Amino acid sequence: MTIRFYQYPKCSTCKKAQKWLDDQHIAYESIHIVEETPTKEQLQAIYEASGLPLKKFFNTSGMKYKELGLKDKLPEMSEEEQLALLASDGMLIKRPLTTDGQKVTLGFKESDFLESWK
Repeated sequence: MTIRFYQYPKCSTCKKAQKWLDDQHIAYESIHIVEETPTKEQLQAIYEASGLPLKKFFNTSGMKYKELGLKDKLPEMSEEEQLALLASDGMLIKRPLTTDGQKVTLGFKESDFLESWK
C-alpha cells in the first residue's frame, strides 16, 4: 500500500517530514488533513494499526484542542466519541500522520521515520 501522508501545508513539522521523505526518494500520497480529514473508520483502522494510545492522536498544542478544553474532557470520553471528534476536524489530529496501513507515525521524529519508512 502507498504511504499516506496526512499533512497541513502551513505546519513546519509537516514541511520537515515532507522534505525528509523527498530527500530519501520515498513515494507517498500527500493529503491535506483539513480538506480531506480521515473518516472515523479510517482513523479507527490507523489507530488499531499503530498500537499507540488514542490520546496520542490529538494535536494537544493546537488552538482547537485548547478552545474545546479537551485536556479535561478526553479522559471521560469513550473511544468511539474520541474517534468521532478527531474525524470532525483535521486540526485536532496530530500531524503529520503517516501510514501505509500497517505502520503509523505521528508527528516527525527522524529516528521514527528512519525505522518506519526507510
